[in-house]
Amino acid sequence: MIDTKHGKEQVMKALVLYYSKDGGNTELIAKKVADGIGADIERVETVLDYDSATIDAQAQKEIDEKTLVPIKQLTKNIKDYDVIVIGTPTWWYSMAPAIRTLLSSTDFFAKIVVLFQTHAGSPGHAIGDMRALCKNAVLSDENIIAFDQDNNLLTPEKDLDEWITTIKGMLW
Repeated sequence: MIDTKHGKEQVMKALVLYYSKDGGNTELIAKKVADGIGADIERVETVLDYDSATIDAQAQKEIDEKTLVPIKQLTKNIKDYDVIVIGTPTWWYSMAPAIRTLLSSTDFFAKIVVLFQTHAGSPGHAIGDMRALCKNAVLSDENIIAFDQDNNLLTPEKDLDEWITTIKGMLW
């Protein structure tokens, strides 16, 4: 982007936000995107950790009831960024509750928001659910990234690289 007032090239700033309970597939993709576009990155964290013995039932209840789980305050200020990439694993066919809280409590006025989800089964309706909560965002280039049950990437690496290149193109 050219700053016509000063005649200089201006680069937009990007931030990758993601939720990943155990640093799995979603974190892997978030880091790949951040590295590929030169973005800052931050993990969205819940205030309370999920108990691994009861997580499935708890997550299903939170998703069914559209619970806004408490999340820790971000260290990055979304207002300082032009492009925000937001990623979630697919939980019970939707987004993780921490991402629901983030999206429900954030006004993305004048921000370009790129959504992605990871899944190892059915993508469900996570992207549509996320899209519906992005208040005032300019939504662009969402992606659904598939893994198998053994955490092997099923989405072609070439497609992932092209998507990252598209996001990078937004920053210039």
